[in-house]
Amino acid sequence: MNALILNCSPVRDGATAEIVRTVSEAAALRFQTKTVCIGDYDFRFCKGCRRCHETAECVMQPDGADLLMDEFAHADVIVCVSPSYWADIPGQFKAFIDRCTPWCNTHEPHKALPAGKKGYVIALRTGLNRSECERIIGSIEHFYGHLEIECCGSLSLTGIEYREAVSGRMDEIRAFCSKINGSDTDER
Repeated sequence: MNALILNCSPVRDGATAEIVRTVSEAAALRFQTKTVCIGDYDFRFCKGCRRCHETAECVMQPDGADLLMDEFAHADVIVCVSPSYWADIPGQFKAFIDRCTPWCNTHEPHKALPAGKKGYVIALRTGLNRSECERIIGSIEHFYGHLEIECCGSLSLTGIEYREAVSGRMDEIRAFCSKINGSDTDER
């Protein structure tokens, strides 16, 4: 089974990346893992033309949005790790979500990912108010729902600004990883 761990921040060496590394190491106990960073993909913004509602294809394809969706297609488990950028997901990740409209189950025709995928979310922010984390989780779970990825769990981490702060939260992160590693009942 394959797990995709996505750094939803364009920062490749910050606190989000440290959490991605920790999740990837833990998931490797059960899954073949791949980590990717949203900043590694080059794609254009959705034009809002709705042509994909008629054709299930984006007029701007192919680009990095297609490559990242290929990663989603190959994964059985997807973990999105997102920091708070002004109380929501980073703009780069939001732009990717917008480009996923051809896979959205709210119109026909639409593309579809293979069935049975499980999705998890880790949200982090510098302040102590959990409501920002809940907003991030809600955005990503909404995205998962339209791709028919089963939402299986989330973790809110507050008070994390720099990667050094992650070390004090390892028990929470590892406990959450245990849930990911038990995401189904298949025998290995």
